[in-house]
Amino acid sequence: MAAKKWDARYRDPACPHDLTYYVKCMFGGVLSCGLTHTAVCPLDVVKCNMQVNPEKYTGLVPGLKTVLKEDGAGTKGIWKGYMPTLLGYSAQGFCKFGFYEVFKDLYMNLAGEHIAVNYTGAIWLAGSASAEFIADVALCPMEMVKVKVQTSPPGTFPTEFGTALATMNANRGQFSFPFGSLVPLWSRQIPYTMAKFFFFEWIVSLFYQKVFTKPKNEYSKATQLSITFASGYLAGIICAIVSHPADTLVSLKGKSENASKGFGTIAKDFGYGNLFTKGLGTRIIMIGTLTGLQWWIYDSFKTALGMGTTGGAIQKK
Repeated sequence: MAAKKWDARYRDPACPHDLTYYVKCMFGGVLSCGLTHTAVCPLDVVKCNMQVNPEKYTGLVPGLKTVLKEDGAGTKGIWKGYMPTLLGYSAQGFCKFGFYEVFKDLYMNLAGEHIAVNYTGAIWLAGSASAEFIADVALCPMEMVKVKVQTSPPGTFPTEFGTALATMNANRGQFSFPFGSLVPLWSRQIPYTMAKFFFFEWIVSLFYQKVFTKPKNEYSKATQLSITFASGYLAGIICAIVSHPADTLVSLKGKSENASKGFGTIAKDFGYGNLFTKGLGTRIIMIGTLTGLQWWIYDSFKTALGMGTTGGAIQKK
């Protein structure tokens, strides 16, 4: 009798990767991305303004003080753009985490057991890139609204979500809405997500191979989730550096004077070196914390549903 064909979806018989599993991962992604990006909205407001107006917003603390002084602490000030942030990144998280699991299993099965197990890093990279390609299509309209709301000078553009969305929708040509920022978004988010998933999975595997060397299931859930957070935070620092130039371009595109310019022109006018440096320190703090919390929320959700935490020691064959 022929041997049963290997299937990545059933590597863990206790937790098969069926449709229910993927849907749970999608909703875990909603909580992971939607809640965390909204929670750091004040940092995002300052970071975006540091990118588009570095002369005025010279650093995180001075930037916070400037926004609070000029716009206040409410939804027209330091929290402006929170609604498109919540909606956009919830949609992105749904696709990012859910489709990562789908594509990871798909590519492992296409590659076969030997390649999938011995070249796991390539699977992580391919799966995360494919998932983010889809996720950015879901994110782009709300990201464009968010950036426009957060970077427009006071009084020049609505800060209320409904009015801002209606204004951009009614002037699609002027704002290149809803997918005008999709290409730079892919340029920012696909490398970011590839780094996020690859380095997270790799760091988790190192923890379980070099530090916590007992079988993973012998450690408490609290210990496993602590490993998740630490791995996510370290991966986030790398993510911030990799994706920062494209993130700066997306923010600069939101300025009125750049609306009709191409991204090459915007980069040249702003300075190529500035693309890599302006707002980077703030973004490292923001993305490191954000990524650590995202993985912790995602794995906490999975653990609560009996699905276990992500990653573990790699067993090559």
